[in-house]
Amino acid sequence: MAFQKELINWYQTNKRDLPWRHTTDAYTIWLSEIILQQTRVEQGLPYFNRFLENFPTVSDFASASETQVLKLWQGLGYYSRGRNMHATAQIVVNNFKGIFPTSHDELLKLKGIGEYTAAAISSFSSAEPRAVVDGNVFRVLSRYFGIATPINSPAGKKEFFQLANELLFLPDPATYNQAIMEFGAVQCKPKSPNCGICPINMDCFAFKNQKVKDLPVKLGKIKQKHRFFNYFILQNNDEILVRERQAGDIWQHLYDFPSIETAEAVTIFDQEFPKRAQEEFGSTAIFTHITSKKHILTHQIIHLQFFALKNYIFNFNKRKELNWVSLDTLDELPQPKVIHDFIQEYFHSKR
Repeated sequence: MAFQKELINWYQTNKRDLPWRHTTDAYTIWLSEIILQQTRVEQGLPYFNRFLENFPTVSDFASASETQVLKLWQGLGYYSRGRNMHATAQIVVNNFKGIFPTSHDELLKLKGIGEYTAAAISSFSSAEPRAVVDGNVFRVLSRYFGIATPINSPAGKKEFFQLANELLFLPDPATYNQAIMEFGAVQCKPKSPNCGICPINMDCFAFKNQKVKDLPVKLGKIKQKHRFFNYFILQNNDEILVRERQAGDIWQHLYDFPSIETAEAVTIFDQEFPKRAQEEFGSTAIFTHITSKKHILTHQIIHLQFFALKNYIFNFNKRKELNWVSLDTLDELPQPKVIHDFIQEYFHSKR
């Protein structure tokens, strides 16, 4: 029990003061857990506050439109999380009488909640004895016990999950789970951890064997795919032509502009690209380059070019996802962050 008690003692002295640590309300904890997936606390905290302010109860969340949810989510990335949250809130209202579940097994029935999130919510809201295993926990256990099994392999996930549950401090699982996660985030950091002041360094395999930089082990990343989006900015007096992105690709139900995707980077001087643009927007179309940007996602790198388009002819009957909107309306619609940044630079700078 020395390992567990050392971590809890460290936590009581060094923990960050975060709002979701002052409650056992499952809805509030769920908000924090989903928002902080793939997101640093510093970035996620304003979003957490914003969501709780706009949707103080799960019923408020369920009553919101998807557009409202995605607009609040704008800039966090992984937009399926926001859509899954909206669906989960509606399930809780419809199937659980608006009372957010606190048991691990009930939580797993909700959309977007996996083993880690179910363990976290059940542990923090009702002290259910479930080990919470996230990237911070992987790192602490790998270094302390000298485990070189890749953390993102099936064998590694099984090994670490079993160990984490064996180590669970049953008298107070919620505090212990918070402690080991916080220890990994603040003390046993991925890079440049301050091992000299670590309270468990004398028994840490990585510290004693100079393996801190080598652990944990992770299998190679998936190669990122490069995509090339060429956007066309069409204006009609004070209105802008926008597109609602459909299912089956990134940024589902977010708003951007009419575009042509190409296999590689193109310019207005290439032979095929102007031809494709004129097939789409009429032979009289004239377009000029505005700017270029790059946006990096987990598995894709998006290269974007923006062109101002004039003298176009367009058949809107064939493109139901396109609509003219005012700039004020566009500001209220959820957009990918890179599109939002372009709108701020191109349209608002002119005001």
